[in-house]
Amino acid sequence: MLDAAVPRRGRALMLQGTASDVGKSLLVAGLCRAYARRGLAVRPFKAQNMSNNAAVSADSDLPPNADGSLPRGEIGRAQALQARACGVPPSIHHNPVLLKPQFGVGSQVVLRGRALGNWPARHYHKLKPLLMPAVMDSYRRVAAEADLVIVEGAGAGTEVYLRHCDITNMRLAEDADLPVVLVTDNDRGGAIAAVVGTHVLHTPEERARIVGYVVNKFRGHFSLYEPACRVMSEHTGWPLLGVVEWFDAATRLPAEDALALERALPGGSAGVKIVVPQLGRTANFDDLDPLAAEPGVALHWLLPGEALPADTDLVLLPGSKTTRADLETLHREGWATDILAHVRRGGRVVGLCAGFQMLGRVVRDPEGLEGAPGETPGLGLLDVETVITHDKRLVEIDRQDLASGCRVRGYEMHMGRTAGHGLARPWLRLDDGAGGATAEGAVSADGRVMGSYVHGLFAADGFRRHFLERIGAQRSALDYEAQVEATLDALADHVERALDLDALLALAR
Repeated sequence: MLDAAVPRRGRALMLQGTASDVGKSLLVAGLCRAYARRGLAVRPFKAQNMSNNAAVSADSDLPPNADGSLPRGEIGRAQALQARACGVPPSIHHNPVLLKPQFGVGSQVVLRGRALGNWPARHYHKLKPLLMPAVMDSYRRVAAEADLVIVEGAGAGTEVYLRHCDITNMRLAEDADLPVVLVTDNDRGGAIAAVVGTHVLHTPEERARIVGYVVNKFRGHFSLYEPACRVMSEHTGWPLLGVVEWFDAATRLPAEDALALERALPGGSAGVKIVVPQLGRTANFDDLDPLAAEPGVALHWLLPGEALPADTDLVLLPGSKTTRADLETLHREGWATDILAHVRRGGRVVGLCAGFQMLGRVVRDPEGLEGAPGETPGLGLLDVETVITHDKRLVEIDRQDLASGCRVRGYEMHMGRTAGHGLARPWLRLDDGAGGATAEGAVSADGRVMGSYVHGLFAADGFRRHFLERIGAQRSALDYEAQVEATLDALADHVERALDLDALLALAR
Protein backbone atom coordinates (compact mmCIF):
# COMPACT_ATOMS: atom_id res chain seq x y z
CA MET A 1 0.00 0.00 0.00
CA LEU A 2 1.07 3.55 -0.63
CA ASP A 3 1.88 5.90 2.20
CA ALA A 4 -0.70 8.71 2.26
CA ALA A 5 2.05 11.03 3.52
CA VAL A 6 4.22 10.64 0.40
CA PRO A 7 5.69 14.12 -0.26
CA ARG A 8 4.77 15.89 -3.49
CA ARG A 9 7.38 15.12 -6.13
CA GLY A 10 5.48 15.72 -9.35
CA ARG A 11 6.02 12.20 -10.68
CA ALA A 12 4.22 11.22 -13.86
CA LEU A 13 3.27 8.26 -15.99
CA MET A 14 1.99 8.42 -19.57
CA LEU A 15 -0.49 6.09 -21.29
CA GLN A 16 -0.18 5.86 -25.06
CA GLY A 17 -2.35 3.71 -27.32
CA THR A 18 -1.70 1.40 -30.23
CA ALA A 19 -4.77 2.99 -31.85
CA SER A 20 -7.67 5.32 -31.11
CA ASP A 21 -10.42 4.07 -28.79
CA VAL A 22 -8.30 1.47 -27.00
CA GLY A 23 -9.71 2.74 -23.70
CA LYS A 24 -6.97 5.12 -22.54
CA SER A 25 -9.37 7.74 -21.19
CA LEU A 26 -11.23 5.23 -19.05
CA LEU A 27 -8.01 3.68 -17.75
CA VAL A 28 -6.70 7.13 -16.81
CA ALA A 29 -9.94 7.89 -14.94
CA GLY A 30 -9.70 4.57 -13.09
CA LEU A 31 -6.05 5.12 -12.17
CA CYS A 32 -6.79 8.69 -11.06
CA ARG A 33 -9.54 7.53 -8.70
CA ALA A 34 -7.51 4.55 -7.44
CA TYR A 35 -4.43 6.61 -6.56
CA ALA A 36 -6.54 9.46 -5.16
CA ARG A 37 -8.22 7.00 -2.79
CA ARG A 38 -4.75 6.08 -1.54
CA GLY A 39 -4.11 9.64 -0.47
CA LEU A 40 -2.11 10.97 -3.40
CA ALA A 41 -2.72 14.34 -5.04
CA VAL A 42 -3.39 13.06 -8.57
CA ARG A 43 -4.00 15.14 -11.68
CA PRO A 44 -4.89 14.22 -15.29
CA PHE A 45 -3.23 15.73 -18.34
CA LYS A 46 -3.88 15.41 -22.06
CA ALA A 47 -2.03 17.84 -24.31
CA GLN A 48 -4.54 17.66 -27.16
CA ASN A 49 -7.99 16.16 -27.39
CA MET A 50 -10.40 16.07 -30.31
CA SER A 51 -14.04 16.07 -29.30
CA ASN A 52 -17.23 18.05 -29.64
CA ASN A 53 -18.17 16.94 -26.14
CA ALA A 54 -16.63 19.65 -24.00
CA ALA A 55 -16.92 20.69 -20.37
CA VAL A 56 -16.68 24.10 -18.75
CA SER A 57 -13.52 24.51 -16.70
CA ALA A 58 -13.38 26.05 -13.26
CA ASP A 59 -10.68 28.51 -14.35
CA SER A 60 -9.59 30.73 -17.22
CA ASP A 61 -6.63 32.81 -18.40
CA LEU A 62 -8.98 35.75 -18.97
CA PRO A 63 -9.45 38.70 -16.57
CA PRO A 64 -12.74 39.00 -14.64
CA ASN A 65 -15.84 40.00 -16.58
CA ALA A 66 -17.22 43.53 -16.37
CA ASP A 67 -19.78 42.39 -13.78
CA GLY A 68 -17.01 40.92 -11.63
CA SER A 69 -17.85 37.32 -12.43
CA LEU A 70 -15.05 34.94 -13.35
CA PRO A 71 -14.81 33.80 -16.98
CA ARG A 72 -14.60 30.11 -17.80
CA GLY A 73 -12.80 28.01 -20.37
CA GLU A 74 -13.56 24.66 -21.95
CA ILE A 75 -11.76 21.32 -22.07
CA GLY A 76 -12.52 17.81 -23.26
CA ARG A 77 -15.18 16.11 -21.19
CA ALA A 78 -12.94 13.08 -20.74
CA GLN A 79 -10.42 15.23 -18.86
CA ALA A 80 -13.24 16.78 -16.80
CA LEU A 81 -14.28 13.26 -15.77
CA GLN A 82 -10.67 12.39 -14.96
CA ALA A 83 -10.38 15.52 -12.82
CA ARG A 84 -13.56 14.46 -11.04
CA ALA A 85 -11.99 11.07 -10.43
CA CYS A 86 -9.08 12.92 -8.80
CA GLY A 87 -11.48 14.94 -6.66
CA VAL A 88 -10.46 18.31 -8.15
CA PRO A 89 -12.24 20.89 -10.36
CA PRO A 90 -11.54 20.69 -14.10
CA SER A 91 -8.82 23.09 -15.26
CA ILE A 92 -7.86 24.50 -18.65
CA HIS A 93 -4.38 23.13 -17.91
CA HIS A 94 -5.64 19.53 -17.76
CA ASN A 95 -6.32 19.74 -21.52
CA PRO A 96 -4.60 22.83 -22.98
CA VAL A 97 -5.49 22.09 -26.64
CA LEU A 98 -8.99 21.02 -27.67
CA LEU A 99 -10.01 20.46 -31.29
CA LYS A 100 -13.72 20.64 -32.06
CA PRO A 101 -14.43 19.27 -35.57
CA GLN A 102 -16.68 21.42 -37.73
CA PHE A 103 -18.49 20.56 -40.93
CA GLY A 104 -16.42 21.51 -43.97
CA VAL A 105 -14.14 24.00 -42.18
CA GLY A 106 -11.70 21.79 -40.28
CA SER A 107 -11.73 22.18 -36.51
CA GLN A 108 -12.19 24.95 -34.03
CA VAL A 109 -8.95 25.20 -32.07
CA VAL A 110 -9.37 25.91 -28.36
CA LEU A 111 -6.17 26.87 -26.51
CA ARG A 112 -6.35 26.94 -22.73
CA GLY A 113 -10.10 27.22 -22.84
CA ARG A 114 -10.29 30.00 -25.46
CA ALA A 115 -11.36 29.51 -29.07
CA LEU A 116 -8.65 30.65 -31.51
CA GLY A 117 -10.76 30.13 -34.63
CA ASN A 118 -11.28 27.46 -37.28
CA TRP A 119 -8.27 25.77 -38.84
CA PRO A 120 -8.21 23.31 -41.76
CA ALA A 121 -6.13 20.22 -40.95
CA ARG A 122 -3.33 21.12 -43.38
CA HIS A 123 -2.91 24.53 -41.73
CA TYR A 124 -3.31 23.27 -38.17
CA HIS A 125 -0.25 21.03 -38.52
CA LYS A 126 1.77 24.19 -39.11
CA LEU A 127 0.27 25.76 -36.00
CA LYS A 128 0.90 22.79 -33.70
CA PRO A 129 4.61 23.44 -33.01
CA LEU A 130 3.70 26.97 -31.94
CA LEU A 131 1.35 25.50 -29.33
CA MET A 132 4.03 23.37 -27.67
CA PRO A 133 5.28 26.08 -25.27
CA ALA A 134 1.73 26.54 -23.94
CA VAL A 135 1.33 22.76 -23.64
CA MET A 136 4.56 22.42 -21.64
CA ASP A 137 3.69 25.39 -19.43
CA SER A 138 0.32 23.81 -18.63
CA TYR A 139 1.99 20.49 -17.89
CA ARG A 140 4.43 22.13 -15.49
CA ARG A 141 1.56 23.88 -13.71
CA VAL A 142 -0.32 20.60 -13.31
CA ALA A 143 2.78 18.71 -12.15
CA ALA A 144 3.66 21.40 -9.61
CA GLU A 145 0.51 20.71 -7.58
CA ALA A 146 0.54 16.92 -7.87
CA ASP A 147 2.14 13.88 -6.34
CA LEU A 148 1.31 12.01 -9.53
CA VAL A 149 0.24 13.11 -13.01
CA ILE A 150 -1.44 10.54 -15.24
CA VAL A 151 -0.81 11.72 -18.80
CA GLU A 152 -2.91 10.48 -21.71
CA GLY A 153 -1.64 10.41 -25.27
CA ALA A 154 -3.90 10.90 -28.29
CA GLY A 155 -4.84 8.24 -30.82
CA ALA A 156 -1.84 6.08 -31.69
CA GLY A 157 1.69 7.09 -30.79
CA THR A 158 3.04 5.57 -34.02
CA GLU A 159 1.72 8.08 -36.55
CA VAL A 160 5.28 8.55 -37.79
CA TYR A 161 4.23 10.83 -40.65
CA LEU A 162 3.14 13.34 -37.98
CA ARG A 163 6.29 13.01 -35.89
CA HIS A 164 7.55 16.42 -37.03
CA CYS A 165 4.50 18.19 -35.54
CA ASP A 166 3.65 15.90 -32.63
CA ILE A 167 2.66 17.68 -29.42
CA THR A 168 0.75 14.96 -27.60
CA ASN A 169 2.57 11.60 -27.79
CA MET A 170 6.31 10.88 -27.96
CA ARG A 171 7.30 14.53 -28.36
CA LEU A 172 5.55 15.31 -25.09
CA ALA A 173 7.02 12.20 -23.45
CA GLU A 174 10.51 13.30 -24.46
CA ASP A 175 10.15 16.95 -23.47
CA ALA A 176 8.61 16.08 -20.09
CA ASP A 177 10.76 12.94 -19.63
CA LEU A 178 7.75 10.67 -19.16
CA PRO A 179 7.83 6.88 -18.88
CA VAL A 180 5.24 5.41 -21.25
CA VAL A 181 2.80 2.54 -20.72
CA LEU A 182 1.48 1.19 -24.02
CA VAL A 183 -2.23 0.30 -24.09
CA THR A 184 -3.66 -2.11 -26.65
CA ASP A 185 -7.23 -3.24 -27.23
CA ASN A 186 -7.97 -6.97 -27.19
CA ASP A 187 -11.65 -6.57 -28.07
CA ARG A 188 -11.07 -5.38 -31.64
CA GLY A 189 -8.48 -8.11 -32.36
CA GLY A 190 -4.97 -7.73 -33.74
CA ALA A 191 -3.30 -6.88 -30.44
CA ILE A 192 -0.10 -8.77 -31.33
CA ALA A 193 0.32 -6.88 -34.59
CA ALA A 194 -0.53 -3.61 -32.84
CA VAL A 195 2.07 -4.01 -30.09
CA VAL A 196 4.81 -5.49 -32.27
CA GLY A 197 4.06 -2.96 -35.01
CA THR A 198 4.43 -0.16 -32.48
CA HIS A 199 7.87 -1.51 -31.59
CA VAL A 200 8.88 -1.65 -35.26
CA LEU A 201 7.77 1.91 -36.02
CA HIS A 202 9.33 3.61 -33.00
CA THR A 203 12.93 4.77 -32.93
CA PRO A 204 15.32 3.06 -30.48
CA GLU A 205 15.00 6.06 -28.15
CA GLU A 206 11.20 5.88 -28.24
CA ARG A 207 11.21 2.12 -27.60
CA ALA A 208 13.40 2.64 -24.54
CA ARG A 209 10.86 5.09 -23.13
CA ILE A 210 8.11 2.42 -23.10
CA VAL A 211 8.22 0.59 -19.76
CA GLY A 212 5.61 -2.07 -20.57
CA TYR A 213 2.21 -2.70 -22.09
CA VAL A 214 -1.34 -3.29 -20.88
CA VAL A 215 -3.94 -5.39 -22.67
CA ASN A 216 -7.29 -3.62 -22.28
CA LYS A 217 -10.92 -4.63 -22.96
CA PHE A 218 -10.15 -8.33 -22.49
CA ARG A 219 -12.90 -10.95 -22.66
CA GLY A 220 -12.48 -14.65 -21.98
CA HIS A 221 -10.00 -16.82 -20.08
CA PHE A 222 -6.50 -15.42 -19.74
CA SER A 223 -4.97 -18.90 -19.78
CA LEU A 224 -5.93 -19.11 -23.45
CA TYR A 225 -4.47 -15.68 -24.19
CA GLU A 226 -1.23 -15.96 -22.22
CA PRO A 227 0.75 -17.34 -25.21
CA ALA A 228 -0.16 -14.19 -27.16
CA CYS A 229 1.32 -12.05 -24.40
CA ARG A 230 4.51 -14.09 -24.48
CA VAL A 231 4.78 -13.44 -28.22
CA MET A 232 4.36 -9.70 -27.71
CA SER A 233 6.98 -9.59 -24.96
CA GLU A 234 9.46 -11.76 -26.89
CA HIS A 235 9.25 -9.56 -29.98
CA THR A 236 9.47 -6.24 -28.13
CA GLY A 237 11.30 -6.84 -24.87
CA TRP A 238 8.49 -5.00 -23.09
CA PRO A 239 6.93 -6.66 -20.03
CA LEU A 240 3.20 -7.26 -19.68
CA LEU A 241 1.99 -4.95 -16.91
CA GLY A 242 -1.56 -6.31 -16.71
CA VAL A 243 -4.69 -7.45 -18.48
CA VAL A 244 -7.79 -5.32 -17.85
CA GLU A 245 -11.09 -7.02 -18.52
CA TRP A 246 -14.03 -5.35 -20.24
CA PHE A 247 -15.79 -2.89 -17.91
CA ASP A 248 -19.53 -3.17 -18.54
CA ALA A 249 -20.46 -0.26 -16.27
CA ALA A 250 -18.61 2.24 -18.49
CA THR A 251 -21.97 3.18 -20.04
CA ARG A 252 -22.95 4.70 -16.67
CA LEU A 253 -20.28 7.37 -17.03
CA PRO A 254 -20.71 10.57 -19.07
CA ALA A 255 -20.13 10.00 -22.78
CA GLU A 256 -16.61 10.88 -23.90
CA ASP A 257 -16.63 11.62 -27.61
CA ALA A 258 -18.33 10.96 -30.92
CA LEU A 259 -17.48 7.26 -30.74
CA ALA A 260 -19.96 7.05 -27.89
CA LEU A 261 -22.71 7.72 -30.42
CA GLU A 262 -22.17 4.22 -31.78
CA ARG A 263 -22.99 2.48 -28.54
CA ALA A 264 -26.53 1.17 -28.13
CA LEU A 265 -28.64 3.23 -25.80
CA PRO A 266 -30.21 1.10 -23.06
CA GLY A 267 -33.77 2.18 -23.73
CA GLY A 268 -36.18 -0.68 -24.17
CA SER A 269 -39.84 -0.87 -25.09
CA ALA A 270 -41.24 0.14 -21.71
CA GLY A 271 -41.65 3.67 -20.36
CA VAL A 272 -41.66 7.09 -21.97
CA LYS A 273 -40.07 6.94 -25.42
CA ILE A 274 -37.53 9.69 -26.13
CA VAL A 275 -36.10 9.78 -29.66
CA VAL A 276 -32.89 11.61 -30.58
CA PRO A 277 -32.08 12.20 -34.27
CA GLN A 278 -28.47 11.17 -34.92
CA LEU A 279 -26.99 14.22 -36.60
CA GLY A 280 -23.55 14.58 -38.11
CA ARG A 281 -21.99 17.02 -35.64
CA THR A 282 -23.80 16.33 -32.37
CA ALA A 283 -22.05 17.97 -29.42
CA ASN A 284 -22.32 17.70 -25.64
CA PHE A 285 -24.42 14.58 -26.01
CA ASP A 286 -23.71 13.63 -22.40
CA ASP A 287 -26.97 15.54 -21.83
CA LEU A 288 -28.55 12.21 -22.77
CA ASP A 289 -26.78 10.08 -20.16
CA PRO A 290 -29.03 10.92 -17.17
CA LEU A 291 -32.11 10.20 -19.29
CA ALA A 292 -30.66 6.91 -20.49
CA ALA A 293 -30.07 5.91 -16.86
CA GLU A 294 -33.72 6.40 -15.92
CA PRO A 295 -35.64 3.10 -15.54
CA GLY A 296 -38.85 4.69 -16.82
CA VAL A 297 -37.31 6.05 -20.03
CA ALA A 298 -36.69 4.31 -23.34
CA LEU A 299 -34.09 6.39 -25.17
CA HIS A 300 -33.51 5.68 -28.86
CA TRP A 301 -31.33 7.06 -31.64
CA LEU A 302 -33.12 7.90 -34.88
CA LEU A 303 -30.70 6.73 -37.57
CA PRO A 304 -30.40 8.19 -41.08
CA GLY A 305 -32.99 6.67 -43.39
CA GLU A 306 -35.41 5.89 -40.56
CA ALA A 307 -38.74 7.62 -39.97
CA LEU A 308 -39.74 9.00 -36.60
CA PRO A 309 -41.60 6.19 -34.76
CA ALA A 310 -45.30 6.83 -34.31
CA ASP A 311 -45.13 5.97 -30.60
CA THR A 312 -42.55 8.68 -29.82
CA ASP A 313 -43.43 10.70 -26.72
CA LEU A 314 -40.61 13.24 -26.92
CA VAL A 315 -38.14 14.29 -29.61
CA LEU A 316 -34.90 15.67 -28.18
CA LEU A 317 -32.65 17.78 -30.41
CA PRO A 318 -29.19 17.89 -28.80
CA GLY A 319 -26.32 20.33 -29.18
CA SER A 320 -24.32 20.61 -32.40
CA LYS A 321 -20.98 22.06 -33.45
CA THR A 322 -22.45 23.17 -36.79
CA THR A 323 -26.09 24.10 -36.28
CA ARG A 324 -27.00 24.85 -39.89
CA ALA A 325 -25.44 21.66 -41.27
CA ASP A 326 -27.35 19.52 -38.77
CA LEU A 327 -30.52 21.53 -39.35
CA GLU A 328 -30.16 20.82 -43.07
CA THR A 329 -29.85 17.12 -42.20
CA LEU A 330 -33.17 17.34 -40.36
CA HIS A 331 -34.79 18.68 -43.52
CA ARG A 332 -32.98 16.32 -45.91
CA GLU A 333 -33.87 13.18 -43.93
CA GLY A 334 -37.52 14.20 -43.73
CA TRP A 335 -37.23 14.42 -39.95
CA ALA A 336 -38.34 18.06 -39.88
CA THR A 337 -41.65 17.02 -41.48
CA ASP A 338 -41.93 14.10 -39.06
CA ILE A 339 -41.32 16.37 -36.06
CA LEU A 340 -43.94 18.87 -37.18
CA ALA A 341 -46.47 16.03 -37.59
CA HIS A 342 -45.45 14.70 -34.16
CA VAL A 343 -46.25 18.09 -32.61
CA ARG A 344 -49.60 18.28 -34.40
CA ARG A 345 -50.48 14.90 -32.86
CA GLY A 346 -49.77 16.31 -29.40
CA GLY A 347 -46.17 15.14 -29.09
CA ARG A 348 -43.43 17.05 -27.30
CA VAL A 349 -40.08 18.43 -28.47
CA VAL A 350 -37.08 19.69 -26.51
CA GLY A 351 -34.08 21.47 -28.02
CA LEU A 352 -30.84 22.03 -26.11
CA CYS A 353 -28.34 24.66 -27.23
CA ALA A 354 -28.09 24.20 -31.02
CA GLY A 355 -31.28 22.14 -30.79
CA PHE A 356 -32.94 25.23 -29.30
CA GLN A 357 -31.69 27.29 -32.25
CA MET A 358 -33.13 24.72 -34.69
CA LEU A 359 -36.60 25.08 -33.15
CA GLY A 360 -36.80 28.72 -34.22
CA ARG A 361 -37.75 30.28 -37.54
CA VAL A 362 -34.27 30.62 -39.01
CA VAL A 363 -30.55 30.25 -38.22
CA ARG A 364 -28.28 32.80 -39.90
CA ASP A 365 -24.51 32.64 -40.27
CA PRO A 366 -23.63 35.83 -42.19
CA GLU A 367 -19.88 35.53 -41.56
CA GLY A 368 -19.57 31.84 -42.40
CA LEU A 369 -18.32 30.88 -38.94
CA GLU A 370 -19.67 27.34 -39.25
CA GLY A 371 -19.35 26.89 -43.01
CA ALA A 372 -20.50 28.83 -46.06
CA PRO A 373 -22.27 32.11 -45.18
CA GLY A 374 -26.03 31.95 -45.42
CA GLU A 375 -29.17 31.01 -43.56
CA THR A 376 -31.23 27.87 -43.03
CA PRO A 377 -34.95 27.70 -42.21
CA GLY A 378 -35.66 26.35 -38.76
CA LEU A 379 -38.56 24.17 -37.68
CA GLY A 380 -40.64 27.22 -36.79
CA LEU A 381 -41.89 25.70 -33.55
CA LEU A 382 -40.68 28.64 -31.45
CA ASP A 383 -41.01 32.31 -32.36
CA VAL A 384 -37.27 33.03 -32.23
CA GLU A 385 -34.38 33.33 -34.67
CA THR A 386 -30.64 32.96 -34.23
CA VAL A 387 -27.56 34.67 -35.63
CA ILE A 388 -24.23 32.83 -35.26
CA THR A 389 -21.63 35.23 -33.84
CA HIS A 390 -17.92 35.25 -32.99
CA ASP A 391 -18.53 35.67 -29.29
CA LYS A 392 -18.65 32.41 -27.37
CA ARG A 393 -20.66 32.25 -24.18
CA LEU A 394 -19.16 30.03 -21.47
CA VAL A 395 -21.10 30.24 -18.22
CA GLU A 396 -21.62 27.90 -15.29
CA ILE A 397 -25.11 27.86 -13.81
CA ASP A 398 -26.10 26.81 -10.30
CA ARG A 399 -29.42 28.42 -9.44
CA GLN A 400 -32.97 27.72 -8.39
CA ASP A 401 -35.44 27.51 -11.26
CA LEU A 402 -38.47 29.40 -10.01
CA ALA A 403 -40.69 27.88 -12.72
CA SER A 404 -40.19 24.29 -11.54
CA GLY A 405 -39.04 24.95 -7.99
CA CYS A 406 -35.96 22.79 -8.67
CA ARG A 407 -32.25 23.47 -8.44
CA VAL A 408 -30.57 23.71 -11.85
CA ARG A 409 -26.86 23.02 -12.30
CA GLY A 410 -25.39 23.21 -15.75
CA TYR A 411 -23.55 25.40 -18.20
CA GLU A 412 -23.90 27.40 -21.39
CA MET A 413 -21.38 26.87 -24.19
CA HIS A 414 -22.42 28.35 -27.51
CA MET A 415 -21.76 30.82 -30.31
CA GLY A 416 -24.81 32.73 -31.46
CA ARG A 417 -27.51 35.03 -30.16
CA THR A 418 -31.20 34.16 -30.14
CA ALA A 419 -33.96 36.78 -30.17
CA GLY A 420 -37.68 36.97 -30.80
CA HIS A 421 -41.11 37.23 -29.20
CA GLY A 422 -40.90 33.59 -28.10
CA LEU A 423 -38.43 34.55 -25.38
CA ALA A 424 -41.31 36.27 -23.57
CA ARG A 425 -42.36 32.74 -22.53
CA PRO A 426 -39.13 31.39 -20.99
CA TRP A 427 -38.67 27.74 -20.13
CA LEU A 428 -36.54 28.55 -17.07
CA ARG A 429 -36.73 31.42 -14.59
CA LEU A 430 -33.42 31.35 -12.75
CA ASP A 431 -33.27 33.01 -9.34
CA ASP A 432 -30.75 35.86 -9.54
CA GLY A 433 -30.22 35.96 -5.78
CA ALA A 434 -31.54 39.52 -5.53
CA GLY A 435 -35.26 38.87 -5.49
CA GLY A 436 -35.58 38.66 -9.26
CA ALA A 437 -35.16 36.07 -11.97
CA THR A 438 -33.28 35.63 -15.23
CA ALA A 439 -35.42 34.33 -18.08
CA GLU A 440 -33.78 31.53 -20.08
CA GLY A 441 -34.94 29.65 -23.14
CA ALA A 442 -38.42 29.56 -24.58
CA VAL A 443 -41.56 27.42 -24.51
CA SER A 444 -44.46 27.28 -26.95
CA ALA A 445 -47.91 28.58 -25.99
CA ASP A 446 -49.21 25.03 -25.46
CA GLY A 447 -46.14 24.06 -23.41
CA ARG A 448 -45.22 21.15 -25.67
CA VAL A 449 -42.11 22.62 -27.32
CA MET A 450 -39.24 23.81 -25.13
CA GLY A 451 -35.76 25.10 -25.84
CA SER A 452 -32.83 26.14 -23.67
CA TYR A 453 -29.15 27.01 -23.99
CA VAL A 454 -28.37 25.25 -20.70
CA HIS A 455 -26.51 21.95 -20.91
CA GLY A 456 -26.65 19.57 -17.96
CA LEU A 457 -30.28 20.26 -17.03
CA PHE A 458 -31.17 16.60 -16.75
CA ALA A 459 -28.21 15.72 -14.53
CA ALA A 460 -30.02 17.58 -11.71
CA ASP A 461 -32.22 14.89 -10.12
CA GLY A 462 -35.03 17.18 -9.00
CA PHE A 463 -35.36 18.97 -12.32
CA ARG A 464 -35.15 15.72 -14.29
CA ARG A 465 -37.87 14.09 -12.17
CA HIS A 466 -40.10 17.15 -12.49
CA PHE A 467 -39.66 17.18 -16.27
CA LEU A 468 -40.18 13.44 -16.78
CA GLU A 469 -43.29 13.35 -14.60
CA ARG A 470 -44.78 16.11 -16.76
CA ILE A 471 -44.41 13.92 -19.85
CA GLY A 472 -45.80 10.82 -18.16
CA ALA A 473 -42.76 8.94 -16.85
CA GLN A 474 -42.93 7.10 -13.55
CA ARG A 475 -41.07 8.76 -10.70
CA SER A 476 -37.73 7.12 -9.93
CA ALA A 477 -35.23 7.38 -7.10
CA LEU A 478 -32.21 7.67 -9.39
CA ASP A 479 -29.42 9.82 -7.93
CA TYR A 480 -27.43 10.41 -11.10
CA GLU A 481 -24.38 12.11 -9.57
CA ALA A 482 -24.14 9.40 -6.91
CA GLN A 483 -24.29 6.81 -9.69
CA VAL A 484 -21.36 8.47 -11.48
CA GLU A 485 -19.34 8.53 -8.25
CA ALA A 486 -20.14 4.89 -7.51
CA THR A 487 -19.16 3.93 -11.06
CA LEU A 488 -15.82 5.74 -10.75
CA ASP A 489 -15.17 3.79 -7.55
CA ALA A 490 -16.15 0.56 -9.29
CA LEU A 491 -13.80 1.45 -12.15
CA ALA A 492 -10.97 2.04 -9.69
CA ASP A 493 -11.67 -1.34 -8.08
CA HIS A 494 -11.68 -2.94 -11.53
CA VAL A 495 -8.31 -1.37 -12.44
CA GLU A 496 -6.76 -2.29 -9.08
CA ARG A 497 -7.67 -5.94 -9.58
CA ALA A 498 -5.93 -5.96 -12.95
CA LEU A 499 -2.87 -3.78 -12.39
CA ASP A 500 -0.23 -3.58 -9.66
CA LEU A 501 -0.59 0.04 -8.61
CA ASP A 502 2.54 -0.02 -6.46
CA ALA A 503 4.59 -1.33 -9.38
CA LEU A 504 3.14 1.30 -11.71
CA LEU A 505 3.92 4.06 -9.23
CA ALA A 506 7.49 2.79 -9.01
CA LEU A 507 7.76 3.20 -12.79
CA ALA A 508 6.59 6.82 -12.63
CA ARG A 509 9.19 9.57 -12.50
